Amino acid sequence: MLVIIGYIIVGASVLGGYAMHGGSLGALFQPFELIIIAGAAFGAFVCGNSSKVVRATLRALPTTLHGSRFTKQRYLDLLALLYEILNRVRREGLMSIEADVEEPHNSPLFQKYPALVADEHLVEFVTDYLRLMVSGNLNPLELEALMDQEIDTHHQEASVPAHAIQRIADGLPAFGIVAAVMGVVNVMGSVGEPPAVLGAKIGAALVGTFVGILLAYGIVGPLASVLEQKVSESSKQLECIKVALLASLNGYAPALAVEFGRKVLFSTERPTFGELEDTVRGKSAA
Repeated sequence: MLVIIGYIIVGASVLGGYAMHGGSLGALFQPFELIIIAGAAFGAFVCGNSSKVVRATLRALPTTLHGSRFTKQRYLDLLALLYEILNRVRREGLMSIEADVEEPHNSPLFQKYPALVADEHLVEFVTDYLRLMVSGNLNPLELEALMDQEIDTHHQEASVPAHAIQRIADGLPAFGIVAAVMGVVNVMGSVGEPPAVLGAKIGAALVGTFVGILLAYGIVGPLASVLEQKVSESSKQLECIKVALLASLNGYAPALAVEFGRKVLFSTERPTFGELEDTVRGKSAA
């Protein structure tokens, strides 16, 4: 929703200011210039990326219109799930969670948190490392290094669409110049026309530069920024899981382990100590 609001503000500011200055909005309507710029940019995007990147980018674009799913309640659910798992391990041993780890979608423990179970990558991350913990004694330092590598890989892979879109944004001003130059070439072929006709053609050529720059910095560039922010948020939940599991491996009680996980969250979504304590206390009572 914020993306749409931002686009409205950009359009109203640019076009409104132009109209207030006495400009004719009709003169900006140059569909052929837009075809040149948008078509060339999309073609460069297709030929400059693998099919995997193209598909990932097309899947990622609709998510820019949605709000963030990483809310305080989601993190409270995540910390509560980790607490329940670690608390059972502390009371009944690692083998008590083997069935939950092997079939999380059929586990009563995981099914309490449907929003988390719907995130396949999160479930896979949690269960993979719990499975390693169940399989035998592990060196926490080695496990931490492995977690860091997986989180880094996840971040790189998830950032691919943002980087691809940013490269498009970087190239759009140049494609605008291409459209403008082609417009000038068209003007030079019409030197004998009346001044009014030549003026209209020169204005159309200049619109190409305007459109390229506006698309780059007002339309496409912000999408790359939004996607990059979403990637950072998705990596943060994995860091939260990593810290909580490592704290448990190092001998900390479940309540303290999830507190360690809480501390790595962004302050805007991080539950307070009291909120987490109330949630954990409620799970303990249950």
